[in-house]
This record gives sequence, C-alpha cells and structure tokens, in this order.
Amino acid sequence: MYETDLTDFQWHVMQNALPVARRRKYSLRLILNALLYLTKSGCQWRLLPHDFPPYPICFY
Repeated sequence: MYETDLTDFQWHVMQNALPVARRRKYSLRLILNALLYLTKSGCQWRLLPHDFPPYPICFY
C-alpha cells in the first residue's frame, strides 16, 4: 500500500460516480491508485512499480 492509494471511504465515493462497466482484468481502483502514484511521484510510465497493472493498461 502506497501513501497515494485511495482509502476505502474515498473509493466508495468515487465508485458511485463511475459508470458500471464490464468485468475487468484489473480493477478501476488499482488503476486509479496507479494514476495517483504517477501524479504524486512524477515517475515515468514505464517505471511504474510492479504492484500496479502494466503501464499500457493505466494509460487512459
């Protein structure tokens, strides 16, 4: 768990705003956590830690 990860409460609020979609291989929460990590750390897409989905998946 990273400092930038969404809390359960934050995820609950966000989840209500997101559209219900098909079943995914990676959860939207994990993708959002990766985007928050990238924004906070300023790292390059290809240097995303292995705890997150591959960078092409997170590149929305």
